[in-house]
Amino acid sequence: MQFFDQSSVAQALPYPVLIDALATGLQEPIESPLRSHYEPNHDASTVLIMPAWKVREIMGVKLVSVWPGNNAIGQSAVSGAYVLISCVNGNPIAVMDGTELTLRRTASAAALAAKILSRKSSSTLAILGTGSLSLPLAEAHASVMQFSKVLIWGRDSKKSQSIVDRLASIGIVAQVGIDLKDTLSAADVVAVATTATTPFVRREWLKPGTHLGLMGAFTAQMAEADPELMPHAQVFVDSRDAILEKGGEVFQAIQRGLIHSSAIEAQLSEISKCPQHAWRKSEEAITVFKSVGFASLDLIAADLVYKSHR
Repeated sequence: MQFFDQSSVAQALPYPVLIDALATGLQEPIESPLRSHYEPNHDASTVLIMPAWKVREIMGVKLVSVWPGNNAIGQSAVSGAYVLISCVNGNPIAVMDGTELTLRRTASAAALAAKILSRKSSSTLAILGTGSLSLPLAEAHASVMQFSKVLIWGRDSKKSQSIVDRLASIGIVAQVGIDLKDTLSAADVVAVATTATTPFVRREWLKPGTHLGLMGAFTAQMAEADPELMPHAQVFVDSRDAILEKGGEVFQAIQRGLIHSSAIEAQLSEISKCPQHAWRKSEEAITVFKSVGFASLDLIAADLVYKSHR
C-alpha cells in the first residue's frame, strides 16, 4: 500500500491538470452516495465521511474534519485523510493526505465553473476569506483565466496581507481589499470560502455580470451570501443532490420559497460536458456557482495522484 503525503499530493495535482481531469472524469460513471455528517462535540465541529467508487475498478473514502475554532488558534479549520481501495480484490492500495486533496479539488472545481460561467472580459478576481482555501482558490483561478487585478479580502487585514505575500512568492500579484463593499463592486469573479453562518455577501454589492462562487457554506445552517440573491441570479451547483440536501444559501432559498429546486440550471458535470454552451443569459446576468463538495471530485483527484506515481 502506498502513502502520499501533502507534498506528493500537491506535486501530482497541478491546477490546470486537475481542472481538466475533473471536467473529463465527471463524464464517467461514478457512484457517490450522499456524505455522512457528524458533530462529535455537539457544536460546529464536523466530521464528514464521503465514499465514491467506479464499479469493479476503484473505491475511495474520505474522512474530513472541519473545526471552525481552529482559525482562532492559527490552525487550519479543515483536515482529512483519503483511502483508496481496489474494487477487484478489496485491498487498500493507497492512503493520502486528504487535506491537500480537498483544498485542490475544491479550488479546481470552482475555477472550472468560473472559467465556463464568467464573462470572457472578466479582469478582476476577488477572494473572500483568508483561511486555507484562499491561496488555492487564487492559484486555481489564475491558472485558467487572465486577471489584471486580484483582491484578497478578510475580516483581519493582516491575514489578508499574509495571503498577498504568499501569492507574490509564486508569481501572482495581488492586493488587500480593505472594504468588503468596494471589493465586491470592483470584482468580475468572486470566490468565497469561509465558515460563516451569517450571510455577508449582499446582493446590492455585486455589479451586473459578476460570477460568484460560494465554497464555504456546506450545511443547511451556514450561509455566505444572502439567500435573497438567488431569485435574481442564474444558479449552478456542483451536485444537485448534495445542494438539495444541505446546500447552504441555495438550500435556504428553496426552503423559504424564494426559488424552486428547478431554478438550479445545471450541475458541474453538465456545464463541463458542454463548456461552449451559452450558459449565461446575458452579459449583465449574475451567475452563482454553489459548491458543498461531493465524493466524485475526491475520487477523480485521488485516482490521478495514484496513477501519477505508478
